[in-house]
Amino acid sequence: MDWVKIVYSFILLVCGILIFVTSSSRKGDERRKFISTKAQSYAFVVVIGMLILEVVESIYRTFQGKSSYDSNGISPLIFLTMISVVYLITFLTYRKKYGD
Repeated sequence: MDWVKIVYSFILLVCGILIFVTSSSRKGDERRKFISTKAQSYAFVVVIGMLILEVVESIYRTFQGKSSYDSNGISPLIFLTMISVVYLITFLTYRKKYGD
């Protein structure tokens, strides 16, 4: 189980470095802000969607009579990894679409 955490930590670190490097490239103020804002808003929608699904699942488990403590919820490491990957992919996609 420890190797899974190491792999997720490595993916999170690589995505963080790539986000830092790709967002620091200069394209023009307005265009860079637009691309960054679009990627951030899409990542925010994904975060809100995941959290809503988690709340709905918790409510469903409560009404089914199952304890909400049976599931551990969202793992913070997996959550951060997924959000950083989503942001990186959307940022690179929008940069290619609206950039050069």
